[in-house]
Amino acid sequence: MTEPHLTHVRADGSAHMVDVSAKDVTVRAATAVGRVLLSAAAVAALRGGAVPKGDALSVARIAAIQAAKRTPDLIPLAHPIGIHGIEVDLVVVDEGVDLTATVRTAERTGVEMEALTAVSVGALALIDMVKAVDRHARITDVRVTAKSGGRSGDWMES
Repeated sequence: MTEPHLTHVRADGSAHMVDVSAKDVTVRAATAVGRVLLSAAAVAALRGGAVPKGDALSVARIAAIQAAKRTPDLIPLAHPIGIHGIEVDLVVVDEGVDLTATVRTAERTGVEMEALTAVSVGALALIDMVKAVDRHARITDVRVTAKSGGRSGDWMES
């Protein structure tokens, strides 16, 4: 059995951007999730529409969408690709807000980093919106939960 290798690292240990020009264009999707843990007061403010800065969930959703499109500007070795669709959902739960982002493309490389970036920046924007109510908000459990398309096929968190 061959040892797995890191595709973004050359034999000498230096980083490089992987050449994907020979790969086939396929439809690809990735879903990432995360949670912002909030105080009961912040959850109540979100549920009651009483966040001092305004509609925190809408701002976080737009921030997440913008972030997915800007991923190559933020992640040095991410390829610039077309984002053909993105769904961002924010659900207020008793512990805070659950975020889910699903990104779709028809490209030569996947959109896992775009989904993770969307969730991460959406969570940051949410914290910015509620920080006057909760100075202890924190982001947790950001991860990819599903991907489809490409050479490695489909995968889903079990």
